[in-house]
Amino acid sequence: MKTLKDCNKACIVKVVKLHAETDLKQRLISFGIMKEAVIEVLEYSTAKSTIEVKVGKMRIALRAKEAQLIEVEQI
Repeated sequence: MKTLKDCNKACIVKVVKLHAETDLKQRLISFGIMKEAVIEVLEYSTAKSTIEVKVGKMRIALRAKEAQLIEVEQI
């Protein structure tokens, strides 16, 4: 299983499944991060504790532990 945290910078992936609990899952869905969504990895923080991604036209910063709950596949 490949997660969003495993992706390199400039990687473009498609969401396969969200493994988050209900509250976090709803928050991710409100940002457009849901099954079949296309996500581009823009940047990692220095310590790789956060990851900046682009979903549609929106830029979102996720914690590494949140990104680890998003299963993705390369497109």
